[in-house]
Amino acid sequence: MDAANDSVVSEFVLIGLSNSWEMHLFLFLFFSVFYVGIILGNLFIVFMVIIDCHLHTPMYFLLANLSLLDLGLSSTTVPKMISDLFTDHNIISFPKCMIQIFFIHVTGGVEMVLLIAMAYDRYTAICKPLHYLTIMSSKMCVSFVAAAWIVGIVHAVSQFVFVINLPFCGPNEVDSFYCDFPRVMKLACVDTYKLEFVIIANSGFISMATFFSLIISYIFILVTVWKRSSGDLSKAFVTLSAHITVVILFFMPCMFLYVWPFPTTSLDKYLFIVDFAITPLLNPAIYTLRNKDMRVAMRRLVKRIVGLHGIS
Repeated sequence: MDAANDSVVSEFVLIGLSNSWEMHLFLFLFFSVFYVGIILGNLFIVFMVIIDCHLHTPMYFLLANLSLLDLGLSSTTVPKMISDLFTDHNIISFPKCMIQIFFIHVTGGVEMVLLIAMAYDRYTAICKPLHYLTIMSSKMCVSFVAAAWIVGIVHAVSQFVFVINLPFCGPNEVDSFYCDFPRVMKLACVDTYKLEFVIIANSGFISMATFFSLIISYIFILVTVWKRSSGDLSKAFVTLSAHITVVILFFMPCMFLYVWPFPTTSLDKYLFIVDFAITPLLNPAIYTLRNKDMRVAMRRLVKRIVGLHGIS
C-alpha cells in the first residue's frame, strides 16, 4: 500500500444510496435482515455438508464452497454499508478501499469459476451418469476449487496493480456504498481512458464468456435430456432452473458495469445490491428448500436432535 503515501487523497467519502432518513431506516432493516439470513443460511449449508455423510458428494462439496464465497463477498460490503447508514460522513481510508476492491474481485472471480464447475458437475451427472463418480472424483473437485482461487487472484491482481498506482489528488467522493474500479478510477488525477478498457477487457470478457458458457451448457444439458427421454425433461429443468436463476442474477450487474465503457448513472450501485445481498441469500434458499437431498438431510438432523433430547 505504498501508493497511498504518494497520493494527496488518503481517504474516500462513500456517498451511499440515499440521503433520506426514512430510506436509511428501510435500508438498515433490509440489509440487516438479509445479512443475518446470508450468515445463517450459508453457514447452515456448510454445516450440513460437513456433518451429513450422505452429502459428501461432488455437488455438495462445490455448493459448500459457493456458500463460503457468498458469505465472503457479502461481508466485504454489507457490514460497512449498514454501519454507514447512521453516520454523517461515510469515510473509508485509501488502504481499506483498495483492500475492498481487491477482495470483491477475488471472490467474484472465484465464484465465476465455481459456477462453471457446478454446471460441469450437473452436465456429468445428467448426461454421463455411469461415469459421474469417476469423472467428478475428489481430486477433480479439489482441482476445480484450487483453479477457481488461482483465476480469482490473477483476475484481481491484473487490474489492481494498475489502479493502486494511480495518483489521487482531487475529489474524493465515491458515488456508491462501496469501492470498486469504475467509481474510484474516475477520481484519479490522470486520464484513465486506456485503463478503463483494460478493466473492461478483463472483467467484461470474463463475465460475458462465463455467462454465455453457462447458459449454453444448460441448454445443451436440456437438449440432451429431451432427446433421451422427454419425460425426464421437466425434472432436469426443475433441477437446472435454480442454477440458471443464480447465474442470471449474479452476472446481470457484472455485465451492466463491465461489458461496455463505465456508465455515468447511479444505476450500477443499485444493481450490485443483487450481488452483495440478494443472490447470497437466494443461494441457500434455492439449494435447500428446492433440493430433495438437502431436505432429507435436514429431516435426519431433526430426528437426531429429537432422539438425543429424548434420551437425555
